[in-house]
Amino acid sequence: MKILVLNGPNLNMLGIRERAIYGAGTYTDLVDFIKTKADALGIDVEIKQSNHEGVLVDWVQEARGVYDAIVINAAAYTHTSLAILDALKAVSLPVAEVHLSEPKAREEFRHFSYISLVAEKVFSGEGFKSYEKAIEYFALAPRLS
Repeated sequence: MKILVLNGPNLNMLGIRERAIYGAGTYTDLVDFIKTKADALGIDVEIKQSNHEGVLVDWVQEARGVYDAIVINAAAYTHTSLAILDALKAVSLPVAEVHLSEPKAREEFRHFSYISLVAEKVFSGEGFKSYEKAIEYFALAPRLS
């Protein structure tokens, strides 16, 4: 099984930005955590991060026929991007939405998610573990194995 893990804007600043919300772990720590968990489950993952909406759209489109599922933390684009939503709909791959924090416990503008309109599951509020749960969700899904 191959899973594409996409990370949106400012996730490259983990460990620097808003540590009270996102923790002290760096983006490199996150990537290492995801790879370790995926390896333990026998899952092949590719992990990418961009601060640019169009790049994320391109990566979603390129995933068609290459990956079995997408795990996405669209970050701020979660609440604004019809383009990412439309790309996810177009490729018809199973999607899990992840967030390090709990958006519904934060500012009201973070309560709505375009990604949730297509995601099979949402994993949030558990830091790095949100990614682990999303990967486990697909690893244990009989339709994908």
